[in-house]
Amino acid sequence: MSSHGADLTPEQQGLRDQLAEGYNLIGKSPVKVDGMAKSMGQTQFADDLSMPRMLHCKLLRSHIAYANIVSIDTSKAEALPGVVKVITGECMPTPFGILPVSQDEHPLCIDKVRFVGDPVAAVAAVTEEIAFEAIQLIEVEYEKLDPVFSPAKAMDNKQEPLHDYGDDGNVHKRVSMEFGDVEAGLEEADLVLEDTMFFEGNTHLPMEQHASLAFREADGRLTIKSSTQTPHYLHKAMSKVLDMPPSRVRVIAQPNGGGFGGKSDPFNHEMCVAKLALLTGRPVKVALTREEVFYCHRGRHPTLMNIKTGYKKDGSITGMHFQSLLDGGGYGSYGVASTYYTGALQTVTYKVPKYRFDGVRCFTNKPPCGPKRGHGTPQPRFALEVQLDKAAVALGLDPAEMRLKQLHPAGGITANWLQVGSMGLGPCIEAVVEASGWKDKWQNLPEGKGVGLACSSYISGAGLPIYWNAMPHSGVTVQLDRGGGVAVFCGETEIGQGSDTVLAMCVAEVLGVDLTDIRLTVADTHTTPVDLGSYSSRVTMMMGNAAFQAAERAREVVAKAVAKRLEIPSVRLRFADNTVFDVQDPDNAVPFAKAVQWAEAKYGTIAVAGSYTPPVTPGKYRGAGVGPSPAYSYSAAVVQVDVDPETGVVDVEKIWVAHDIGQSINEMLVIGQVEGGVYMGLGEAIMEEMAYRPNRFGVHKIPSMLEYKSPTTHEMPPVETFIIRDPDPNGPFGAKEVGQGPLLPMMPAVANAVFDAVGVRVDEIPVTPDKVLKALHAKDKRYGPSKYPDLKITDTVRIKTLEEGGDGTAPRPAKKKKEVSS
Repeated sequence: MSSHGADLTPEQQGLRDQLAEGYNLIGKSPVKVDGMAKSMGQTQFADDLSMPRMLHCKLLRSHIAYANIVSIDTSKAEALPGVVKVITGECMPTPFGILPVSQDEHPLCIDKVRFVGDPVAAVAAVTEEIAFEAIQLIEVEYEKLDPVFSPAKAMDNKQEPLHDYGDDGNVHKRVSMEFGDVEAGLEEADLVLEDTMFFEGNTHLPMEQHASLAFREADGRLTIKSSTQTPHYLHKAMSKVLDMPPSRVRVIAQPNGGGFGGKSDPFNHEMCVAKLALLTGRPVKVALTREEVFYCHRGRHPTLMNIKTGYKKDGSITGMHFQSLLDGGGYGSYGVASTYYTGALQTVTYKVPKYRFDGVRCFTNKPPCGPKRGHGTPQPRFALEVQLDKAAVALGLDPAEMRLKQLHPAGGITANWLQVGSMGLGPCIEAVVEASGWKDKWQNLPEGKGVGLACSSYISGAGLPIYWNAMPHSGVTVQLDRGGGVAVFCGETEIGQGSDTVLAMCVAEVLGVDLTDIRLTVADTHTTPVDLGSYSSRVTMMMGNAAFQAAERAREVVAKAVAKRLEIPSVRLRFADNTVFDVQDPDNAVPFAKAVQWAEAKYGTIAVAGSYTPPVTPGKYRGAGVGPSPAYSYSAAVVQVDVDPETGVVDVEKIWVAHDIGQSINEMLVIGQVEGGVYMGLGEAIMEEMAYRPNRFGVHKIPSMLEYKSPTTHEMPPVETFIIRDPDPNGPFGAKEVGQGPLLPMMPAVANAVFDAVGVRVDEIPVTPDKVLKALHAKDKRYGPSKYPDLKITDTVRIKTLEEGGDGTAPRPAKKKKEVSS
């Protein structure tokens, strides 16, 4: 090994001795101080030990779905040359989780593993290969437990509960809410339809796997750079788990190569590299394999649904009872919110005067489910839009015309107390109907070809933060420099959706400067104001409003100074083209940089802040925290398919999609997001599923991109996109969300198109060839679940609707003592 020992200062020599002695670089091999050579067996490590060398981390994961941990022997791994540190669950006994009500995960399992892939030990070594070799040397003794692999089995509660905090054993969450008298509404109907449908789980499949790098700063602070969507919440969880003051923990979110919700939880590997960095004093990196990403999961919940709806002859809805049963996997994640979301947004597209929702989420011994693009809403949207298509056919109505007549009014309040703002769904439907030739094609194409229509809505950010408090959801600071540059600081996280560009454009538009003069510092918990993260399509709405406010405050300071110099009222000043000028005399102008200098001379350094908190929502009942949003986006799509009745193969020939964006801030980004959502929705519609091997309990059937089927360019059809502008008063420049909403209509539109093509109903996602063939040969020309289990609802929160004179509140029912399950 090369040496620079003669050049070392005494301080460097001491550090090097510590490294050699304390960090076990050489295992049991001897150290030869002369020349600083180190005998490492067959492995040579050429390094200057005066600088801490980065270590690599690998996690040992359980190969058993459910078991008690009897013992863990790490001695062989620790003796392997090149291994620096091995840790197990006892190193970090404090639990964590994304929701305050589901703090049920440990960085490494302490007493029990709950799914195949649950981590039990972590190794830091000088190379990734050695770390991988080391985890295979760790010996874990397990005591197998009877696993739970289905919600039906979980509700039986005959197995040992995965956790001790669920509503009822392995029932994680059970909710029931009724708005108005639904039974009375159903009795008013001319047609009552009841359908049971299933939406299979699937995963995010980002191009970039999870990765993190943690290191200890010279002052003892911990820094972690991670591919996270939520640096603020990771910071909160990491401070708790490591028992460090938040001011001593720094999280920097790296630009993500895709997230889609899969990187919005705090994760085990992030905690482990942070702990290892603290213990070793060296940078520690982890990069998950694709298979490990499947284990982390947090993807779409498999959901069994039952929807019972009453319709008048004109297609208007008289009442709806929606039930959902979610397979949650091994941990809570966002699951409580996911459960509520499966019942929240059915009311914001069409008028539903009376509405009831029952939802149950169960723990099972599978990788935990969580928030995937659309979080909890694609499953019920599929059920609702397919049933609407059935109702239209049964009533002899055009599905498009039927929907247009039942739209929820803009500015109204839904039965479940959601405040609708701008509502551009009507123009969305009209755009895709005209462009696709719907009226000529529906029920008129040759056998095997068909068109299907579906609509959707999604939130522009959640109305409440994950940890309820009165603080802003997003903050932005703007600093002006004398050269005309603008420094912008915000905690927002770029995950490929273009949020950095939107942030810069919002500030540049207000100040009238060029984008190239904007400098961004983002997603750093030490240097930027808090933004809660890139989830729930919240960033443009909340960050954009905060940026708008901060930029306006900076503009006011500059305008006041310029108005005094030019001796005109500040209301006559405009900021554009890097110039501040008098609108009544445009030649009376000053360069923006000079204007900033005048302002700084008069008022001092110009640094201002803006923030955003969503408006108060009208719902005050238990459960009203999920669903409210400053604004709702709307989408409509028509899909044309060609179905082969011999093979059941569904070929999607073309898609027409319209999205109510409110106002485009960057139209190219908007179209990219719309068509990205279409692509992801198409994959869920026809092929993607999170499958497990039937004879290998809890083992993934397809944990790789070779077998997990996702559309390629071959399957992606032409897409014609329409941007509908209906500015919302709550949005920055009138903008609303676009990142998630356009995905939602894809799945029901495909299913409805298959019916139009070959006359069969596939009431299950994905719509695969085998299901189409089974439906073609079935007596009722249908494929899907036939029975719905009893959700064992005992308490229903009843809330009066606005039409009934309600005020959005409901008495909290007395908490019943839990019965011991037999």
